[in-house]
Amino acid sequence: MSIEKVRPYLREVGFEDRVMEFDVSSATVELAAAALGTEGARIAKSLTFYGKDGECLMIVTSGDQKIDNAKFKAYFGIKAKMMSFEDALAATGHAVGGVCPFALPDGVKVYLDLSLRRFDTVYPAAGSSNSAVRLGCDELERAVKAPVWVDLCKNREG
Repeated sequence: MSIEKVRPYLREVGFEDRVMEFDVSSATVELAAAALGTEGARIAKSLTFYGKDGECLMIVTSGDQKIDNAKFKAYFGIKAKMMSFEDALAATGHAVGGVCPFALPDGVKVYLDLSLRRFDTVYPAAGSSNSAVRLGCDELERAVKAPVWVDLCKNREG
């Protein structure tokens, strides 16, 4: 399981004590929110897309957001195409349901969507389908290697 890779990674950046493991699945936004007792919007979901040359682009968004295809194409110059489960695992070392922006192989580019900034605390997965880590947005930025903040989600109404 990749949580074994994530724990030492988070220890190095000072956040290992924030990792939580559950007796239930947290593999989807809804399941993670239920396991944590929080709203789904606070779940920081890590989405993987194919880049121009087949590389992995990881976009971490708020749990209630969807990628805006026009914004994606304008930013990256290509149509948004999510990675298959198999390719996401191969590219990140994390299986779908536990994909997170930590302990990633070299070459995976991580983009943090501005939709996360409206919360003081967010909960990305910690490398398994029954884990999460509690971080503020500034802490998330520090925990991710070379992140870029982007605006790639659909505009929220209201």
